[in-house]
Amino acid sequence: MTQSKSQIAYHYVKERISLQEYTPGYRLVLGSIAKELEMSVVPVREAIRQLEAEGMVTFERNVGAHVAMVDDTQYRYSMQSLSILEGAATALAARRLSEDDLRRARSVNDRMIESLQHFDPKQFTLLNQEFHKILYAKCVNPRMLTLVEAEWGRLGHLRASTFAFVPGRANESVNEHENIVRLIEIGAPLGEIEKAARRHRSATLDAYLIHEHPDETLGLPAY
Repeated sequence: MTQSKSQIAYHYVKERISLQEYTPGYRLVLGSIAKELEMSVVPVREAIRQLEAEGMVTFERNVGAHVAMVDDTQYRYSMQSLSILEGAATALAARRLSEDDLRRARSVNDRMIESLQHFDPKQFTLLNQEFHKILYAKCVNPRMLTLVEAEWGRLGHLRASTFAFVPGRANESVNEHENIVRLIEIGAPLGEIEKAARRHRSATLDAYLIHEHPDETLGLPAY
């Protein structure tokens, strides 16, 4: 499907925010972006408005557009939301996953395990996203998929990698990945699959909170 110019501009800016090429506070000059993309300012402005609605960009009259500053509270909200949404999406996709899908997921997880020897938090996070996308991509609810992708996008801006703060969590994460794949493989009840996927995400948030805010306990309860 051919993308509109505003969609092209949207994905262009969003990707650079996610890759930290446009860092928090970075001024987004619409004319310069339009020139880079060889289009008028109008579709770029539309893209910026969409990113503003998603919380990735702030816009002030007479000041212009800037990449939103990192908000620790927003990070928590996104992780909590993703815990619920991704858990449900994974369960709804489980019965549609093929043996090849599960092999691909395990292959990605094996690469994550190998990467632990020379740990790169950013690369580990990209592989982590690839792993989970395989498991939830066949979710039968397209609206839920849109919500999951939106929260992943927000996380890409809020934290380049949670594992940079809690590298020890990476070892636990790959073990939990194998458990989720195994549950799907043996045809476990969807509620059990959802619970495992949800706990996996909330455990990462809890590890971060313990590290950054040891006096607070804002992780999700186990269901």
